[in-house]
Amino acid sequence: MDPLAALLDGPRAHGAFLLRSVLTPPWSLRIEDQAPLTVVSVVRGEAWIVLDDGESVLLGEGDVAIARGPDPYLVADHPSTPPQALILPGQECRTPDGGHLTEYADLGVRTWGTGGPVVLLTGTYGMEGEISKKLLAALPTLIVLRAADWPTPLVGLLATEIGRDVPGQEAVLDRLLDLLLIAALRTWFDRPDTSAPAWYRAHDDPIVGQALRLLQHQPAEPWTVAKLAANTGVSRAALARRFATTVGETPMAYLTGWRLALAADLLRQQPDATIGSVAHQVGYGSAFALSTAFKREFGVSPQRYRTA
Repeated sequence: MDPLAALLDGPRAHGAFLLRSVLTPPWSLRIEDQAPLTVVSVVRGEAWIVLDDGESVLLGEGDVAIARGPDPYLVADHPSTPPQALILPGQECRTPDGGHLTEYADLGVRTWGTGGPVVLLTGTYGMEGEISKKLLAALPTLIVLRAADWPTPLVGLLATEIGRDVPGQEAVLDRLLDLLLIAALRTWFDRPDTSAPAWYRAHDDPIVGQALRLLQHQPAEPWTVAKLAANTGVSRAALARRFATTVGETPMAYLTGWRLALAADLLRQQPDATIGSVAHQVGYGSAFALSTAFKREFGVSPQRYRTA
């Protein structure tokens, strides 16, 4: 899979926190949940997102914002409105002085607030995959996609489905959130004025893109630069030079990082799998070989990483 797909495949949303907020100005929420990634969309009305570094962005109806954690930020009717509620890790809600929150109430299925003309949708990922970190590291603190520039039916569909309480609805909402996030990130990366990471742009190169797909889809294959070159129809020297120029690292360096990222995910996703079986899945000949490379990359053994 490519790194963008890996963002949500290792792990994908599973029981993600999804909430519809219905609010009347003045309102202000201080987000301190330390979540790696949060998607906010405006169904009705307007909302400001205010970062601690001073950046403020006004969202209108249909706009989508992606906030990269773990730094806190404010979502409010106006940047000057003082926080009325703190959203803490585990989605615990408190008043700014730490007291019990009474002003905001449960308004129905996955819905809370004070009631009113403003409706927001929030989807929060609590993922910890190393593949995800590779992509998250390439994102700015805040991404905004305007409805006028990016018409999508997904916001409306998610708004309709979020209030339904039927069997299997949690899985439906997880997948809708995944679709919204993937579509938004793909649109943002494809913008000509976006500084997308080299490994993302490299997929458009007819030779390097093919090499990347081979490495990503078949990490357990005993790849060499020569074998990779043979599969892409160019010489070994040509592939090595073009890959390093386009991606920013050699093919084998990229493969090592990809294998270790996959191993990190598998260690958490497959708690009963042995280190040896994980090693073979990602292309290492033994548990010892994986452990040596893993400790060099992450500073801890695979077993300690799994139990941390």
